[in-house]
Amino acid sequence: MSESLQTTIPRINEPAPQFTAPSTHGEISLSDFKGKWVVLFSHPADFTPVCTTEFVGFAKAAADFARLETQLIGLSIDSVYSHIAWIRAIERHFGVSVTFPVIADLSMNVASKYGMIHPGASATAAVRAVFVIDPAQNVRAMIYYPLTTGRVIGEVVRLVEALQLNAKHSLATPEGWQPGDACIVPPPLTQAAAEQRMQSKYEVTDWWFSKTTCPK
Repeated sequence: MSESLQTTIPRINEPAPQFTAPSTHGEISLSDFKGKWVVLFSHPADFTPVCTTEFVGFAKAAADFARLETQLIGLSIDSVYSHIAWIRAIERHFGVSVTFPVIADLSMNVASKYGMIHPGASATAAVRAVFVIDPAQNVRAMIYYPLTTGRVIGEVVRLVEALQLNAKHSLATPEGWQPGDACIVPPPLTQAAAEQRMQSKYEVTDWWFSKTTCPK
């Protein structure tokens, strides 16, 4: 890999690497989607079984991401022609429509910017990575999976919902949280606030551990 394509890994709460790239919807740029949440995800290769199951899953969850005003963008190191043929095959064999753009990253430029190329896994394919990018185009979450393990698309939906809740209401979400469950209130930062927390209307276990009903 050339020095210009040296893989780096973005960091949470820092600006997402900008890009302009060909896709199945024509040339797109990350900046086209400023003001929306974005889920950018990579897959190792077209016409492979695990990737196919994931694309079927993303296609079936498209309405959930649309409800969350979140743009899906796929990516692999394959050509636009390969992407189109594979998408048509998915629609023919599995009865679902892939309505989101899929980047053709033959140059590996985007994959390198997002740390999707892991030579220990494959020198020619992107690993399974997911990046959640907020409306200000900052990276808010990252997930990496090996080539052999398919992702749970419902977990990506849940992650976006949790991040949006935090962005809007400054609340955290506990292990296993699902929409409608109680949320975690940030701990107080002073001794006086800790005393007040113990008398609050929250569901208080201790001054540093409190829950509340999540707003819709």
